[in-house]
Amino acid sequence: MKSRLFILIAAVAFLCMIQTKHAEAQSAKKGMIKVTILYPNGEGKKFDMNYYTTKHFPMLRRLFGNTLKGTAIDKGLAAGATDAPIPYLAVGYLYFENVEAFRDGMKIHAKEIRGDIPHYTNITPIIQISEVVE
Repeated sequence: MKSRLFILIAAVAFLCMIQTKHAEAQSAKKGMIKVTILYPNGEGKKFDMNYYTTKHFPMLRRLFGNTLKGTAIDKGLAAGATDAPIPYLAVGYLYFENVEAFRDGMKIHAKEIRGDIPHYTNITPIIQISEVVE
């Protein structure tokens, strides 16, 4: 009986997590700003996805507060060509109403955010700021 209850609770928690991630990704609306953080693959490059998802992104959500409208994380699986290595180990997305919201947060928290990077990767991230078109 206890094992069935545990399985039921685990299943509900998993479904809630999926729903939350879906809601975060769906929060991007036309005209919003998307900050894309790319982690290129390469020889000797390392990336700790568990730390990124359980420590770094929650820290970003806490630091940016309600100015951060949504987040998403992609894990690289394959390249377009069958024999090519994956171009990016991971890609993170942060959604804001405008560029100023992102830049204002970075002015305050850049040192803490950048200081956390060595905890999960030895890659220098590439940042792109774009406008959601569709």
